[in-house]
Amino acid sequence: MSSWFKRKDKGIQTPTENKKDVPKGLWYKTPSGKVVDTDELKENFYVSPEDGYHVRIGSAEYFEILFDDNQFKEFDKDMVSKDPLKFTDTKKYTDRLKQAYEKTKLKDAVRTAVGKSFGKDLVIAAMDFAFIGGSMGSVVGEKISRAIDYSIKHKVPFLMISKSGGARMMEASLSLMQLVKTSAKLAQLSDAGIPYISLCTDPTTGGTTASYAMLGDVNFAEPNALVAFAGPRVVKDTTGKELPPGFQRSEFVLEHGFLDKIIERKNLKKQLNLYIDLIQNLPIRN
Repeated sequence: MSSWFKRKDKGIQTPTENKKDVPKGLWYKTPSGKVVDTDELKENFYVSPEDGYHVRIGSAEYFEILFDDNQFKEFDKDMVSKDPLKFTDTKKYTDRLKQAYEKTKLKDAVRTAVGKSFGKDLVIAAMDFAFIGGSMGSVVGEKISRAIDYSIKHKVPFLMISKSGGARMMEASLSLMQLVKTSAKLAQLSDAGIPYISLCTDPTTGGTTASYAMLGDVNFAEPNALVAFAGPRVVKDTTGKELPPGFQRSEFVLEHGFLDKIIERKNLKKQLNLYIDLIQNLPIRN
């Protein structure tokens, strides 16, 4: 009976020197277990064609999707965070910044730029979650504020793409002041009659949600994005109650009146420019 479990014929054998590993990044596995070819994923705006899962992407990918021919002028690209508080937790803040620079090749958690989108100028501030969780520090607040100043001066619509865990605790009150600074700048933008579109992506939480992410003339989100102030784990631990299915996901938030629309990434460029034209009472661009 033991012969049942013995292999009589040897299978395909490859000499060790000819064995090859599958290149890392060749396939992407979604949370639901679907496996997608990465080239196919990129061609589909980093959305899984198997289940519609929107993969987290950064500023570089959003700029490529939204700016015509990926052409843009970046603002303040060499601005970096300092450490005026000499903050240390399990490691020095300066060491965390250095590690983030090396890992992401980014200077901070937001990039700002101006370029053409459907042939007209658009200023975009896009956050990068890969840089210290997309946390909002003094550089993030300053870069967003300067981008808004450019929009006001040149009368160009402003788009904010949020992807953040909230305020950067290593900068303490300096970080919290960015909520006030950016909100005040957006009030000036509104007074100037210039459109402001807010796009919440996964995740948009904490101080980001408490400030610029929810101040748009229209507030959009990508499908299934976490949009919250305190995340579901914190809410559950605080209240001691089970949370409803889909709690704080963009569909739930839309249903409860905190968002205006959910837009799939493949439709993002067209929909954003449609609403900019509608707000400005201009002919619709195709």
